[in-house]
Amino acid sequence: MLITNATLITWEAENRILSDHALLIENDRIREIGTTQALTAQYPHEERLDARGQYVMPGSICAHTHFYGAYARGMSIPAPAPKDFPEILQKLWWPLDRSLDAESIRYSVLPCLVDAVKHGTTTLFDHHASPNAIHGSLDIIAEEVEKAGLRAVLCYEVTDRDGEAKMKAGIEENVRFLKRTKSPLLAGTFGLHASLTLSDSSLALCRQAVPEEIGFHIHTAEHEADEYDSLNKSGTRVIDRLHKHGILGPKTITAHGVHLDAREIQLLAETGTWLTHQPRSNMNNGVGVAPIESMMRAGVRVCLGNDGFSNAMWEEWKAAYLLHKAHHRDPRRMGGYDLQQMAIYNNAALAGAFFPAATIGQLIPGAFADMIFVDYHPNTPLTPGNLPWHIIFGFQQSMVTTTIVAGKILMKDRELLTLDEKEIAAKARAIAPKVWERYQKEVAKVM
Repeated sequence: MLITNATLITWEAENRILSDHALLIENDRIREIGTTQALTAQYPHEERLDARGQYVMPGSICAHTHFYGAYARGMSIPAPAPKDFPEILQKLWWPLDRSLDAESIRYSVLPCLVDAVKHGTTTLFDHHASPNAIHGSLDIIAEEVEKAGLRAVLCYEVTDRDGEAKMKAGIEENVRFLKRTKSPLLAGTFGLHASLTLSDSSLALCRQAVPEEIGFHIHTAEHEADEYDSLNKSGTRVIDRLHKHGILGPKTITAHGVHLDAREIQLLAETGTWLTHQPRSNMNNGVGVAPIESMMRAGVRVCLGNDGFSNAMWEEWKAAYLLHKAHHRDPRRMGGYDLQQMAIYNNAALAGAFFPAATIGQLIPGAFADMIFVDYHPNTPLTPGNLPWHIIFGFQQSMVTTTIVAGKILMKDRELLTLDEKEIAAKARAIAPKVWERYQKEVAKVM
């Protein structure tokens, strides 16, 4: 396939914007880049996709999400409202994930995949939990991701909160999925909930269950309670405790890190561990603001996720840009280049660690053909230097018109080609009341 008449945003280390260019896609890779005139002359018989002058750029990457959170939209939480994050877990998320069965897992994933394709997010790192439907749950998610044509890294959340048998079942689900044959669009890691719901013996079992080169995906210090619990259990803070158990490393993803101290930040940097920032979620849960700029200055590889919010990642850019300014009462905080580093370069590097067969997140020959078309008409000059501010103040999720992953068109001119949005929404709506009914029964047990 030859994409013609495109304005390319390459997102190379030295980003380039190339007008009236074309890309030749062969199988799942970009084979060649050149001017439209040159490549159409060179490949006159190739199937063509006319970008009509739109911006063509790598798809967005989400470094931390929860597909199963789709059923929380519009759901009533029994009053009074949770007073802090531990109560949000106890009254919302834990009863909700206990309410999932195989059918509702499938129809929580599908709406999120529709959302991702429509809004140009082509790679997602999901963190799954379904304590009453553990075995095979990752296969359900994987099947739908593969059918949709997106790229994803999956794991199951191991925790002690539902007893030893289910904790061990969670370990088995991670190990089973890591060993199974997967399509080139799928990868796995080992999921852990958080230090506050894992004993030392459970952490040791998790570390023993997988080879040293396999990393983890875990929530860290999202609320002070995680740190207090770790101090009570081990006399050390969360990151120190995880380091002691061999959990950190260059393939481990720690989510949030809102309440890490200076030594914990240093440990993340020293071990090459990734950290993901989810500003919309942090604001929604009232947990505070992570010291992201300090982390980046210390050398931590900080990425951008959404924690189950919409897969319109430019919204996460905007939230991060504004949150840190408001929190510090300083308009100089969280500059556009910091956001660019997180959302573009660090997210791509993280994805590349799990999909090493080709470059991801750049439009260059040999890279994976994961890209989106953006129908944006700037009223001021758009350059590689000011692009982050165009994304923050100009780009809108509705501007994504075409989404391509591994050379396959998933959406063309806003028409979904691999997913039936109306059918998926109708089926999910029919299932949601059953999930909510089970949720009410679960939450009654903890009230």
